[in-house]
Formats: sequence, C-alpha cells, structure tokens
Amino acid sequence: MTHSLTIRRPDDWHLHLRDGAMLKGVLPESARHFARAIIMPNLVPPVVTGAQAAAYRDRILSALPEGMRFEPLMTLYLTEGTDPDDVAAAHASGLVKAVKLYPAGATTNSHGGVRDLAKVTAVLERMAEIGLPLCVHGEVTTHEVDIFDREAVFIDTVLDPLRRRIPGLRVVMEHITTEEGVAYARSGGDTLGATITTHHLIINRNHILVGGIKPHYYCLPVAKREKHRLALRQAATSGEARFFLGTDSAPHVDALKEHSCGCAGCFTATNTMQLLAHVFEAEGALDRLEAFTSLNGPRFYRLPPNEGTITLTRGAPAVWPEKILTEAGPVTVFDPGFPVHWHVEA
Repeated sequence: MTHSLTIRRPDDWHLHLRDGAMLKGVLPESARHFARAIIMPNLVPPVVTGAQAAAYRDRILSALPEGMRFEPLMTLYLTEGTDPDDVAAAHASGLVKAVKLYPAGATTNSHGGVRDLAKVTAVLERMAEIGLPLCVHGEVTTHEVDIFDREAVFIDTVLDPLRRRIPGLRVVMEHITTEEGVAYARSGGDTLGATITTHHLIINRNHILVGGIKPHYYCLPVAKREKHRLALRQAATSGEARFFLGTDSAPHVDALKEHSCGCAGCFTATNTMQLLAHVFEAEGALDRLEAFTSLNGPRFYRLPPNEGTITLTRGAPAVWPEKILTEAGPVTVFDPGFPVHWHVEA
C-alpha cells in the first residue's frame, strides 16, 4: 500500500471564487493546494469584456493572503453582444485563457447567457482562428427536457452540430456527468477536452434525495445515476489526456443552500486533493492522479506544468473544517460521507 505520493502542484480548470467578502473568504482554500485556476465569470454583473476581466483578476490578487502564490486564469462570459475584437485582444495580451458559454438559465447567474448560437458565430470563428478555448456548460434548458437528460440532449443537438460547423474550435466540455459525455469526449480528437469534478466522482442522485433532501449535494449539472458516476471514475482514473480536473467548487452561504429554492453548487476547494487520492486509490490508479490533476489540463490549455510539488500522505482519518467562515456567511465544505485517510503535507 502506498503511504506517500509526491506530484506536481495541481491546477483547477473550473473554479468559482465569487467576489467581495466571499472571494476573500474562499480564495485561500484553493490557493493552499492549487497553483492556478480557470476562474468562472458568472458574477453579477458578469465578466464580459477584457477590461472587466483585468479588474476582476486584480481583485483576486488583492484578496490573496500574504505568502500565498496563486495565478487566476481569466475567462470571459459569452453573450450575444460579445465583441470578437475585444476577445481577441484580451487573449493576445495573455489575460484571457478561455471564453465561457452558459446557455441562458442553465445555472447560477446564467440569465445573461446565450439563447441563439447563431448570434455568437463571429466570436466563435475568431476563437477558432486564434486557438482560444470555449468552455461549455453542456446542458439544454428547454422545459420539455428532463433535468437528468439535459447533458445528453445538449451533446446531440447543440455541441456536436457546433463543432461540425466550426471544426477548428477548441472546446472544453465542463463538468461532464454522464456516460454519454465520457463517450463523446473520447470521440472528439485533439480539439476536445473534458473536466470532471470531485463531487461527481463521489455522489450520485441517490445521495441528494434518499432519506431526505441534502442541499449541500445539490449541484448543476445535477448528479446522475450510479452508472454515470462509475463511467466518470473510469474516465478520470484512465490516464487519458482528454480528461482533467475542474472542481466546479462553488461557494454559497448556508442560508442560500438550506433554502426553499436552494442554490446549486458543492464547495470542494478545501478537501479536493484528499478526496481524489481516496478515489484514485480505490480504483488502483494512484499513479495516474498527477496526470488528472497536474498534467492533462496544462497540456490542453497549452501551458507548462507547474514546477512546484505537493506531497500526499496516508495515515489517520483526515479532518477538515465543516464550514469556512466568511464575512458573507458560513460555507459548508463538501462531506463525502466516508472516512478519508489522505492528507496534504503543509
């Protein structure tokens, strides 16, 4: 049995930091273990322009505690009014690493997202020309489609036609949750990657609903059947370069999670690396953890892997805070529901 594992310092290719008091409270939880993260732009108002992305990056860096090192990789929120020239300039400056497609109404603060893809064709074609990735929240939002089928329908009716229409577009299927998502990612060639979250490797829809509703397991895309969770675990631990970590760690104060219309999101920044070590050990794939967390993402985004390392050790059951206390309110840390014996050394 392996008792110690040293890997290159990991990155998070899908992270929500919010803003203001929440940003200040949760940023250290990611910066403690992760060197870089793709920062989601769905603020209120959203981060639409290069200038707004630069201002948000500066707020993140200002909130970083002294002595911590962390690089925010900025994204732009795609709207039907997005200017292709602004996107290209923000990318050329090195500021923006991706553009995020939210179908309108798909998740938190996505009401300003895209309703008609034809209206953003010029932006997507320019992105294909310059090699700028499109990060996709892959769900349709039409009411007639069951929430558990939204990802599969999106792949068939939106994503595949889009990639055929603009074949040079580099796409990240974010937080895939289904065996259909895994299969499509595998069929896509070098221009297609897929992130997998920590929590979707651990929970299925029963965890949310059986024995009473568990609001801190509710997320979007929602967790699916057990067969889909198992497909995700096989993909994440396979070592295949197309799959990499994007935690989708999404902080909400408890009052908005434990609510009659609770917010979607699991907060996993604090304990993701311990949880992943547990999952990969269970799958007999600890030797592939580094690829998933530290190598595959940089390769897709055409960035060098981090020079630093972290060491995980196996020992007594790990302990982490039940809640992160921020000036905005308490945020509950994801609880896997089982003991974890992996620790990240200080």
